[in-house]
Amino acid sequence: MTDITYEFAERVAVVTGAATGIGEATARALSDSGAHVFLLDIDTERGAMLGQEVGTFIETDVTSLESLDRTFAEISRSHGRLDVLVNNAGGFGTQATTETVDPSEWRALVELNLTSVFLTCRTAIPLLRRSSAGRIVNVGSLAGQTGGYRTSPAYAAAKAGVHAYTRVLAHELAEDGITVNAIAPSAVLTDRIRAVRDEAERAATAASIPLGRYQTPDELAAWIMFLASDESGFMTGETVAVNGGRFMT
Repeated sequence: MTDITYEFAERVAVVTGAATGIGEATARALSDSGAHVFLLDIDTERGAMLGQEVGTFIETDVTSLESLDRTFAEISRSHGRLDVLVNNAGGFGTQATTETVDPSEWRALVELNLTSVFLTCRTAIPLLRRSSAGRIVNVGSLAGQTGGYRTSPAYAAAKAGVHAYTRVLAHELAEDGITVNAIAPSAVLTDRIRAVRDEAERAATAASIPLGRYQTPDELAAWIMFLASDESGFMTGETVAVNGGRFMT
């Protein structure tokens, strides 16, 4: 992490997909800054272990409105409000093409990467309205900004939707003082990346980045922390590109 610190004492935060990678790094950073963090994930083993260290783990399927209703009802009972929502859950398993991707996989990836953001926001907004500094941070992707490299077509389409939805929601919630921003990372060296890309593919990706390397989950978490902080209070509807110069607008 950087030496920049933000004050989240007595703030209540939710991080989806919190058990590993970017979500874990963000949950740890929020907890270290004083927030009470609710960690939402379907990975009960890793989520529960992390919850013992940095917050409260709640097994949650972010593609299920019923599961989300139960989770946010529990948060409401225990804390009565929500200050920060980080929609991080997502990902993909194969780098298919339009001709090879199975339609069921397309639907599942759009549901995981885009519909989940809508469902989580829809469920969380009543609690965010009780905050004096409500923040929503959506984790998008470079894949949703450019077609300049191979990726999952469903993942890219869904992440582009996240960026568009971020702008729409920012307008909707501005009168409530709730800011909504997104972040678009390029290549973050997580366990998922190691699983879907072999060493040669990872080396080729690193070589395609002007800064010459993958970014770390902690580096991305630092940007999420800024977007969730008081310091970003006059910023909304934006997608912040943190991609090592791989795509410049």
